[in-house]
Amino acid sequence: MEKPGLFDVKISDISSTMLITLYCRALESRSRNPIINDPEAVRIADTINSRLAGSGERLYRDLAQGKLDKKLTTFISLRARRFDDYARAFLSGNPGGTVVNMGCGLDTRFWRIDDGKMSFYDLDLPEVIEIKRKLCREAGRYHMIASSVLDYNWLSLLKNETGGPVLFLAEGLVMYLEKKDVRELVLKLQSSFPGSELVCEVVNESVAHGWLKAAMNMRLQRQLHLGRGAMFLSGIRDGREIESWSPGIRLIDEWSYFDSSEKRLGPARFIGAIPWMRRVQWTVHYKLG
Repeated sequence: MEKPGLFDVKISDISSTMLITLYCRALESRSRNPIINDPEAVRIADTINSRLAGSGERLYRDLAQGKLDKKLTTFISLRARRFDDYARAFLSGNPGGTVVNMGCGLDTRFWRIDDGKMSFYDLDLPEVIEIKRKLCREAGRYHMIASSVLDYNWLSLLKNETGGPVLFLAEGLVMYLEKKDVRELVLKLQSSFPGSELVCEVVNESVAHGWLKAAMNMRLQRQLHLGRGAMFLSGIRDGREIESWSPGIRLIDEWSYFDSSEKRLGPARFIGAIPWMRRVQWTVHYKLG
């Protein structure tokens, strides 16, 4: 299902989540002692605010008015900061390396982590990149690729333009893809860029197809006012499952929101003491050998 987007560009229900994450980072950046400082997110939110305020979509109007669940803002900001940390660690060990932000939406990671040496690619659907190009400028070491992540021509393009180690990031992508497509994507990344690294957020199989599915869909569609097309399509049992897809894939580490000592998580910090709760929605980091 499509939603009215920005600048007369229609976007899918899933793509509209990029506005939620953008406004979470912008709102957090304006707070006292912010978890993440993202001036570019603030700039973009200020730029599009008047357009969203006049929208017929409730989600867009709520965002323009700053109506965001505080816990959601905290979680999104913690996740963005953690992915930034993964990228900085990779670039520290691989000076001049390449970072590919798959399913980038309106993320502004390049401006948060730029070390003056890296090459950075934002990848998303053509309609999303059309919007992003109206808001952000490609220059020097920052590039945008307008493509579905599953149209693998972009891998050939990337291979022709970059050399050396690559870090692939998928902050909010793979759970919206079918399991077979996730597996194919991971194996394509491995075969095209052996020795690269992959960091992606995943959900548990119980969220995509099990007893937690209804609760998650209710949150996405009723509480966040996303369309029916916004739902999780795939999950994994645990971080080791993806290792089994190929002998060269190795799990390096995992991260859960509950690993943070952030006080604004409130009682949720104690939920992390329950082992299975730490693996409802979490982040996995692999070496694609």
